[in-house]
Amino acid sequence: MNLDKFLKFFTPKDHEFFPLFEKGAQNLIKTAEVLKLLMATENPEQQITYIKQIKELEKIGDDVTHTIYDQLNKSFITPFDREDIQELASNIDDVVDTINGVGQRINLYKPKTYIPVFNEVADVIYQASIEIELSVRNLKDALNNKDKIMQSCITLNTLENKADELYHIGISMIFENEKDAFELIKKKEIMETLEKAVDKSEDVSDAIKTILMKMA
Repeated sequence: MNLDKFLKFFTPKDHEFFPLFEKGAQNLIKTAEVLKLLMATENPEQQITYIKQIKELEKIGDDVTHTIYDQLNKSFITPFDREDIQELASNIDDVVDTINGVGQRINLYKPKTYIPVFNEVADVIYQASIEIELSVRNLKDALNNKDKIMQSCITLNTLENKADELYHIGISMIFENEKDAFELIKKKEIMETLEKAVDKSEDVSDAIKTILMKMA
């Protein structure tokens, strides 16, 4: 055991990180909620409204991540390893960034129609955000909440598998039914970015599992 880990057993830890993690996770839920609204409408004016809301939430997520990094620079003793704090904060932010990427692609490409799978994957992203918030909230007392956290991680893996299936269904649907080459490319890009957001959610799960393993 190195000196830093030894000291952590006897030195009060900086718990300022937990409210920041929770704030980032709650912001992710809000972003996923707006994504669901965006994927449920083909009205251009409503789309613009939701895309702007997602962009605003993405900026809030960036601010939370920067605050966590600043707190890292000021803290001598942290609740868990510094690289894991940075990884967790960055991964949560990546999910929000990728959701914003969906909105920006819709804003840029202006697809004439959606496919139903878009909405289904958006719902998976929302469910994943709920599990992320739950697991992050339970990190405050990780040893006593280990089973709850691991269950959320298992659920996130299940959701990622579901998103993979929906992705293949969506891609097949696009290539089978879309006759306009430009619309095909637009929808394919949106589908890929939606699926990427779920992949990023699983990255959050991996970061949390790493933290739990080091606490064992």
